[in-house]
Amino acid sequence: MIQYVKEITPEEYLELRRKVGWCLFPVEEAKAGIDNAYLVICARDGEKAVGVVRLLWDGGYIAMLSDVIVDPEYQGQGIGRFLVESTIRRMKDDMKPGYKVKLNLMAAKGKEPFYEKFGFVQRPNENLGAGMDQWYEVEAD
Repeated sequence: MIQYVKEITPEEYLELRRKVGWCLFPVEEAKAGIDNAYLVICARDGEKAVGVVRLLWDGGYIAMLSDVIVDPEYQGQGIGRFLVESTIRRMKDDMKPGYKVKLNLMAAKGKEPFYEKFGFVQRPNENLGAGMDQWYEVEAD
């Protein structure tokens, strides 16, 4: 049975990234990303981390849904849906009356239909340009 908890180790997080083919980085950097997230939810099958989501939010009007990852062996079981729904529910619960928050995400290629189920809209469209990003890297000593 899948259980959902609010912690994941940096090593488990990096292993999930590896399993879905995402880039890896130092454990210290992964730990900072986990520690500084507004919310982390980890799906566990026993002791094994099989999914994760992070919410990046400073309490203002912009938030980011980040790192929605489900181990490929566990995809299609509703884990990703539960992670996203739980994150959105938590953010809404923490919003003050009158607040308006724009929740952003950068979908992995081909995963856009999954996020559309939650009301996210694809970019570019008639009102919004394409989402953009850029990686920076400092060479290790």
